[in-house]
Amino acid sequence: MSKKCELTGKIPLKGHNVSHANNKTKRRFIPNLKKVKFKSELLNRSLRLTVSNAGVRSVDKKGSFDQFLISAKSRDLSIRLKKLKKSLVSKSA
Repeated sequence: MSKKCELTGKIPLKGHNVSHANNKTKRRFIPNLKKVKFKSELLNRSLRLTVSNAGVRSVDKKGSFDQFLISAKSRDLSIRLKKLKKSLVSKSA
């Protein structure tokens, strides 16, 4: 399983550990991922997603999972969420 947020598209970044003596060693900045269960009221089903903490907060800010998906940019979403977004948009219209 890749370490990528399905809602926001956050991926691990590369950087350095810098010691007091200014020695640099490679490291990875991994996003804070959690398995979260979301419920879609329009489609009447629930989904289990791997989401970063920032993604959970974004869904809370929008009010519901359906509203977040409709307003989210498709390039950030995972493949299965892009399909879900299409069905949501067609159902809400």
